[in-house]
Amino acid sequence: MGRRFLSADPATGIKKFWHVKANGEYAVETEQTIDVDTVNARQRNMTDKHTKWGDVNKVASIPLSVYYSLKAKGIADDPAALKKWLNNPDNRVFRTREGTV
Repeated sequence: MGRRFLSADPATGIKKFWHVKANGEYAVETEQTIDVDTVNARQRNMTDKHTKWGDVNKVASIPLSVYYSLKAKGIADDPAALKKWLNNPDNRVFRTREGTV
């Protein structure tokens, strides 16, 4: 069966859809569409690469859908694992600052 639109949040880019399966069960699908790379690249470019890191620095911006995936894998709750994940070049799009965490 098809899906029906439920809601959208333009601030987070999250849309929700309702699915009714052939057996009568239902599911709610959450979809997040936001250009993380563009937003974070803008912040990376505004950060002075020569400024030392202090006690409080925004180093990443992670969409909720990615965060919940990291949480399910145990990465979000493990500071060492999250640091490793953020420093992985494949995850650079989520970084808002150059350097390593």
